[in-house]
Amino acid sequence: METAPSPAVLPDAVRVRRLSPGTVCAALLVPVLAVLGVVTSRYVQVIHQDWVDEQQRACRLMARPPGEYVTAWAGPALGVAAVLLCVLLARRIRRRHGLRIRETRPGLAAYVVVWFNVPAILLELFTLWAAFTPDGSGSVLGDCG
Repeated sequence: METAPSPAVLPDAVRVRRLSPGTVCAALLVPVLAVLGVVTSRYVQVIHQDWVDEQQRACRLMARPPGEYVTAWAGPALGVAAVLLCVLLARRIRRRHGLRIRETRPGLAAYVVVWFNVPAILLELFTLWAAFTPDGSGSVLGDCG
């Protein structure tokens, strides 16, 4: 009956290095932050449309809701947080395990999501800009007779 050699005897190429649960959670948090950034940027449009509808029902101009501004800032903040978390995760995996981020499955997932997140951050920044730009033609209140 043969026994498997101890991990100390195996060469570095064969040795399996397990990531800590905290590292795996951080890697899985990157896609969550990226998706939340896109969702909040989309929600800014929903808030804005609800505001326009409310003005039309009330037949008067109303101030924009503060939640629109908070949500508009949340999109880019979450997108940039995903990128920063991925960079910190890459440094941690390299320092503690001697591996590149794309050599681990959770790290590879975070790495790929961050590359897709870069154009999303541009969209989120455009949404932020649009939230602070006044309506060019103003709100059309409709027939308030």
